[in-house]
Amino acid sequence: MNTPLPPADELALIDRELGQLDARRLYLLARRDWLLRQPAPLVWGAPATAAAPGRPKEASAPGAQNLLLTLGAVLLAVAALAFTLISWGSLGIGGRSAVLAVVTAAALVMPAPLLRRGLRSTAESVAAVGLLLTVLDAYALFAVGIPAADADAATAYAAGAAAVLAAAWAGYGRALPALRIPLPAALLTAQLPLPLAALAADAGPAELGWALLATAALDLALAASAPARWPARAAWIPAAALGAGALLIGLSESAVAASAADAAAPAALLAAVAALGVAASWRIPGAWPAATAGGLAAVAALGGTARPELAPGWAVVTHLALALPLLAAVRVTALPEPVRLGLARAGAGIAGLAALWGCAAAVTALAARLRVLDEVWAATTPAVGVPLAQPGVAAPVALLLAAGAARWLSRVLPGRPEPAAAAVALGWGGLFTAPLPLGLPVAAVLAAQLAVTAAAGLLALRSPDRPTAIAAGAVALLGAGNVSLAALDGRAATFAVLGLLGAGCAAGAAYGPAPRWARSGAAALAVGYATALVVALSALTDLAAPWWALPVLAVPAAVTAAGPRLGAQRLAAEASAGAAGLLALALACGDAPVLALALALAGVVCAGSAVRADRRALGWAAGVLFVAAAWVRLASAGVGTAEAYTLPVTLPALAVGFLRRRRDPAASSWTAYGPGLAVTLLPSLAAAWGDPHWPRPLLLGAAALGLTLAGAHHRLRAPLLLGGGTLAAVALHELAPYVVQVVDALPRWLPPALAGLLLLAVGATYEKRLRDARRLRSALGRLR
Repeated sequence: MNTPLPPADELALIDRELGQLDARRLYLLARRDWLLRQPAPLVWGAPATAAAPGRPKEASAPGAQNLLLTLGAVLLAVAALAFTLISWGSLGIGGRSAVLAVVTAAALVMPAPLLRRGLRSTAESVAAVGLLLTVLDAYALFAVGIPAADADAATAYAAGAAAVLAAAWAGYGRALPALRIPLPAALLTAQLPLPLAALAADAGPAELGWALLATAALDLALAASAPARWPARAAWIPAAALGAGALLIGLSESAVAASAADAAAPAALLAAVAALGVAASWRIPGAWPAATAGGLAAVAALGGTARPELAPGWAVVTHLALALPLLAAVRVTALPEPVRLGLARAGAGIAGLAALWGCAAAVTALAARLRVLDEVWAATTPAVGVPLAQPGVAAPVALLLAAGAARWLSRVLPGRPEPAAAAVALGWGGLFTAPLPLGLPVAAVLAAQLAVTAAAGLLALRSPDRPTAIAAGAVALLGAGNVSLAALDGRAATFAVLGLLGAGCAAGAAYGPAPRWARSGAAALAVGYATALVVALSALTDLAAPWWALPVLAVPAAVTAAGPRLGAQRLAAEASAGAAGLLALALACGDAPVLALALALAGVVCAGSAVRADRRALGWAAGVLFVAAAWVRLASAGVGTAEAYTLPVTLPALAVGFLRRRRDPAASSWTAYGPGLAVTLLPSLAAAWGDPHWPRPLLLGAAALGLTLAGAHHRLRAPLLLGGGTLAAVALHELAPYVVQVVDALPRWLPPALAGLLLLAVGATYEKRLRDARRLRSALGRLR
């Protein structure tokens, strides 16, 4: 045995390991002797020594214990209820009192010795039964002492009983702190006395709110006094629920108050809710929602007293103005963080609601301008400045106040881009809609709105903050569209607004320091406004609407001529020019000759653009437009010959194929000539089969023969096969009547006989025909 240790060291190591093995053996022998002396466990339904090895247990011992204790407690509770409600009348007053007293006392006393013996779960179950018995005791006392009480007396008794039971259960839980049921039960029961007392006294909504608020205050006091103890630390949950109830009652009562005097009572309740919420967030860590509720209640309390004397719109502005100081809480470092956070969120929430209200009013007013489309350039001029229906000036004021608040937040919170973008959008909405309710002349309204739109566009071009620039660009686009819609009411307004907006967009597209997306959008809008101006100028003439397409096509032609000089904005401008071309074709659809002319001019524009190397793909569009122009012109002239429609496609296609074969000799004839030939041959062949006259089949056959010979001469597969197939089909068409006559003259047994002979001949010469087929395939393969 080879080892790196010297013999003496190895011997010492072996002795140590043997000693450890002896010690382990002695421990295992002692453990075995102790296990043998233990009694074997008893298993129902199986021998004591035969426990099923490896069988999984379906229920743990604690789970089974808790289930049994719970079932026992439920059965005792059911028995107590049945005894109290059903068998109570069979006993006298003394027997009833003695039974309830003994059972209740026993149920409440037994948990103490059970706890000393370590049976905590059993003690919990017995204590739960005891608590239920106290409720039954209270009910029995009411049934005996006040048998004919009315609803108010019963509610009052329930309030007093709840207070007594809550106090008794709390004392019982303090006496036996190991029990977990009494204190939570006391906490839940303590929520009932004050609200039930208010209901018993026929109190109004405000008094009920005060009762809820007082109960919530007691809960919060308990949670603040012992925040780390159970269940005191959970007292904030019922406090939040009851406080929310008091807040809702105060808000509803304040909303329906008809005068300042009527609003005083709910205002006082809301003020108390505000004080309690701020106090709770001050004392309880992380309770910022309480401060938020307090801030909302404070604003509602102050604004509710003034609301009955104000118009609905100005009431919203008043509440917004009262909420804005709450935003300043984020800068007050003397306040705890939960208070600052909660109050700031309350102010932001009210500002957001007011902003939504103002936006809804503004959208309604701006959407009303759609009525201008019913009478574009009408003799009677409707009001372009559609006034805001109900809010009046209040809506723009609310939007501007909210925009100012958002702007302030963007400066206080520099890492958040959302307030700055919201400030831009809300500020634009307030300024854009401000002229509408003032009764200004139409020109003044449009001028003011153009100025606001131009400012938003300039901000989109120059703002270094991307979210702000995007928001500015979006509102500028919205404003430009709305002003353009309003300007359609008058001719002078149309040309002035469209011209100014188009010039502004062109200047924005040419502004170098602006971001690329902004310049591209401005370029597309500039092309769009140029198209709109051309349409407006065409409408001044006496031309019919289809003829407007021709001057509209001048816009895509100008963009195509500009081409690379447009720089990075070229793609956006060309996309907008494409939309202008589609508009021109849509205008020309009412007159077929004009449509054919418009299609041809559009094809010329596409062909001119396809001359540049980076726009070669537009050549296909030009070809399609030219073909469509020819087809529309032929259809308008009443031409029904198929070749008149197919030959204008075939000839250019063959020319393109010829040029491709010259540049790429390896190109297949199917790719170069197949599509062009098929466009004419297949429709002509279909027409020839239904043509009873001889000129079409003769001409088609001659053309097919020429193609076949040309394909064989130049060894091109596509002309050879297409021409040969067409020639065979034409020949079959010409021989078909004679074949029918011969078939009718033959006896009926002859066709089957001929078919049989044919099959025999084919079978006899199968090998030779296979060899001929291989030769034919080789010959065709040598063709190009």
